This record gives sequence, C-alpha cells and structure tokens, in this order.
Amino acid sequence: MTKMATVLTLCIGVCLSAKSQDSLPLNGSEDSEVIKEISITPVSSRLHDTIPFRHRLDWTIPEYKKPFPVQQFIVPAAMVAYGFAGLNVKGLKSINSGIKEEIWTESPHRPMHADNYLMYVPALAVYGLNAAGIHGAHNFKDRTILLLMSQLFTQTAVFSLKGQSHILRPDGSAYNSFPSGHTATAFANAEFMRLEYKDVSPWYGVAGYAVATATGMLRMYNNKHWFNDVVAGAGFGIAGTRLAYWLYPKLQHSIFKGSPGTVLMPSYQNGSFGLSFAKAL
Repeated sequence: MTKMATVLTLCIGVCLSAKSQDSLPLNGSEDSEVIKEISITPVSSRLHDTIPFRHRLDWTIPEYKKPFPVQQFIVPAAMVAYGFAGLNVKGLKSINSGIKEEIWTESPHRPMHADNYLMYVPALAVYGLNAAGIHGAHNFKDRTILLLMSQLFTQTAVFSLKGQSHILRPDGSAYNSFPSGHTATAFANAEFMRLEYKDVSPWYGVAGYAVATATGMLRMYNNKHWFNDVVAGAGFGIAGTRLAYWLYPKLQHSIFKGSPGTVLMPSYQNGSFGLSFAKAL
C-alpha cells in the first residue's frame, strides 16, 4: 500500500490530507474523527490551503455585463411620476397650495440664498474626502467622468421639461417652475456621494442626502418652487446618477478597452450638452 501511494503521489503531484475540525465524534467515541475539510496541496509545498473551495471561486458578474437595474429606479421613477401628477391632479395641487400658504403666505420672510451653494456641497465633499485620504470607489478621472455624466443626464431631462411644462413659479417670476433644477443637482450630487462611499460608511450618503433635502426645502422656503417640483427634481437627480454608474462600466469596456489614452467626456458649450471624444496617439 505504501508503494502504491508513493507511485500515485508522483503521478498526480498532490497529496490529500484530512484532519479533524473540533467536531462531534462520528460514532460517539472520543477516538473517532470526522473529516470536515480536504485540503489539496502540491508536493512541492507542505502548506495547506485552508480557504474553503467555494470561497475561492468568484461568481460575481463583471460590471459591464450587469443588466439594467430596474429595482434601483423604482423610487426615483415614483418621485418623477408624483411630480407630473402634481401638475394636474386636483388633490395634489391642493397640497402644493397648502405648503406654500403655510411656509410663505402665513409667515412672509426674507429669502435665503444658501440653496445656490448647498446643491454643490455633496460633490465637493467627495473630492475633499479623497484629498484628505478617505478614498471612495473610484479614482479622480473615473469619478469626475461619472459626476459629469450624472449631471449631463440630470440637467438634460430637467431643462428640457422646464421649457415644455410652462409652469408658473409660486412667486410669479417665471414659467419654468417644473421641475426644480437646484433640487435635481443637489440629489444627483448626494447620490454620487453615496455611491462613492457606500462601502466605507453609509453615513456619508446620509449626510449627502440631508444636504440635498435642505436644498429642496429652501427652494420652497424661498417661494421658488412648488412641492411637486422639488419631488420630481429629486427623482431626476437620483436617476441621473444611477444611470451614469450603470452605463460607465459599459463605456469603459466597449470604448476604452485597450485604449488607455482614450477619453470620452460629457461637454457643455453654447448652451448645449454633448460628448467629446479624445485619443492620445
């Protein structure tokens, strides 16, 4: 038997060893052993591989192959749907009027302009945290492209609707109330912050969304938007960023693969959004 085992070992180049793992005896006897793990070790190395085989297999799907994440868009789609419903549904329009009356009509006040700056805070915080050594999910180039893509999708949807909806602002200043651009930008940036730092701590996302919510509330506090404008803007912002994070890996694989000097960037020029393509030769 010893000679046979030796020949077998030389042929296949591995040896099989079994050991007990502090388990209950097989037959109730203290001398019995139960084989719980079989380690496969090359003859040239006597170090056992103690990682279970199932943990050594990577079954994850590459990012660029993942299907469209419908579930991630249910909430923002519902928010956008509420915003549209608030344009015509009598009950929802009364909610808009009630909020305006409570915030502005019953207690007139001087507007605050912090919302013009708060909407950028989550995105700036991402770059500040990375500069401080708290790194997120992507490097500078990738997160910048993701941020620009999210804003491109968000602003394209928002400003195309502003011109078509022709909804008067609560203060009567213009017919471009729906949806709220400030709120859309703020929530796009908040979702950007959440996705960059969700694996570090969920509290970064909470902080980003708190700032975005404050921005939306200030738009109503300043009598610049109806409630449904703000809700729809938030939905567009979240959806725009999630769409960018789903689409970017596909662009990387199909366009950037094998071309490290190739860059596809969203662009804005003369009031128009587009994409610019550059390749270093």
